[in-house]
Amino acid sequence: MNASKILDQLMRQAGGSKGAGSQGAGSGGVDVKGVLEGLSRQFGGSSGSGGQSGGGVDVKSLLGGGALGMLVGSKRGRKLGGKALKYGAIAGVGVLAWKAWQNYQGNAGGGQGGASPSEGEPVERLGGQARERRSLELLQAMILAARADGHIDDQERALIGEQIDALGADQELHDWVAQQMQAPLDAEALARQADSAQAAREIYLVSVAVIDEQNPMERAWLDQLGQALALPREVTAELEYQAREAG
Repeated sequence: MNASKILDQLMRQAGGSKGAGSQGAGSGGVDVKGVLEGLSRQFGGSSGSGGQSGGGVDVKSLLGGGALGMLVGSKRGRKLGGKALKYGAIAGVGVLAWKAWQNYQGNAGGGQGGASPSEGEPVERLGGQARERRSLELLQAMILAARADGHIDDQERALIGEQIDALGADQELHDWVAQQMQAPLDAEALARQADSAQAAREIYLVSVAVIDEQNPMERAWLDQLGQALALPREVTAELEYQAREAG
C-alpha cells in the first residue's frame, strides 16, 4: 500500500494557502474563514465558475480536489456553518501531538526532556515501513471519526473512495479504504493499532480534527477512543486544545 503518500498529500492540503497572506489565516496558514465561506457558497449553489466563490476562494485548489473536504465531512452542514475545520491539526499532527505531550509533562512537573524510545517519534520524522504503518493508523482514525455520527451513506462512501483514488491510492489501499468504510466502529480495535504512545496521541488528535465535539455521538466516540488509547484526561484535553489552536 502507499498510505504514507496519501497521508502526505492530505497533510499538504491541510496546509492550504500557507503564506498567501489571506485575511483570517490562522497560524497554519489556512484562511479558515475564507474556506468556510467558499464552501458554504459552493454547496449552496452560488459559487462562481472554476470552483471560486464570490469571495475569491478557490476551494478546489485549497482542498486538493476535495479529498480532505470529503474526509472531514463536506455534506455535514454543521461544519460549514461557522465551526472552523481543524485543518491545521492534520497538517502538523505529529508536531502538535508531541507539543501537547510536552505541555502536559511541564504542567505535571515532569520537565521538558527529550523523547524516550518508548514514546515513539512524530509521524513527520518517520521513514520507510514505520511511516507507512503510522500513516495507515492515522488514515483509519480519520475515516472512523468521519463515520462516528452515522450519517455517511453509500454515495458518500463512494465519493470518498474516488477522492482518495484521485490522490494516487494503489489498488490495495483502495480496497483497504473501502473496508474501513464498512468496518464496525470499534475504538478498542483502533487503539490496538497504535505502535507507540506518540502514535496514540496522533490518532486522538486527527480524530479531534475530524469530529464535531458538540455532536453527542461524535463526542462519545472521542471519549471512547481516549479511554481505549489509555490517554490521561489531561493529555486528551491538551490535544483538543492544540487542535483548536491549529484551526
